Amino acid sequence: MKNISLLLFLFPLMMQAQNMDNSTLNTIIQSKADEVQGQNGQWQFKINERVLICVTDTNHNRMRIITPIVEVEKLNPEEILSALAANFHTALDVKYAISDDIMWSVFIHPLKELSDAQASDAIEQVYSAAETFGRSYSSTNLVFPGSQDSEDNSDEETVPLKQG
Repeated sequence: MKNISLLLFLFPLMMQAQNMDNSTLNTIIQSKADEVQGQNGQWQFKINERVLICVTDTNHNRMRIITPIVEVEKLNPEEILSALAANFHTALDVKYAISDDIMWSVFIHPLKELSDAQASDAIEQVYSAAETFGRSYSSTNLVFPGSQDSEDNSDEETVPLKQG
């Protein structure tokens, strides 16, 4: 009986499976960006002068959208701790991450399961998390509760992006 209940719960989720591919992702990036360079599976694009990068690996069903924020050596410990706290509360689908001595805003997801709306939203969140770094450290106006130090980000302006 447990197996049937589990199947009834999972069936709607399985039916919503997407089939994102590089061609569709390219269309979404083109609609959001001010300029795009690269090719399917490897894009570098600008939104309001901020450079974002999207890379896919169709063989392993992975994709990521990233943007550099600042060199780690320019950060103080409080900023790094604030970014880690934001990963839990205010950077919803994106995360702050350090690689190659750079602080990045990062969205990583299975490629095929990504919906058009999720891809579009991911671009906006990566951009917003980078732009709000050092202030609200937020990717959207939504804040998950639980931290007494969390601020309400509802007064922070949403990120203006090109409408496609």
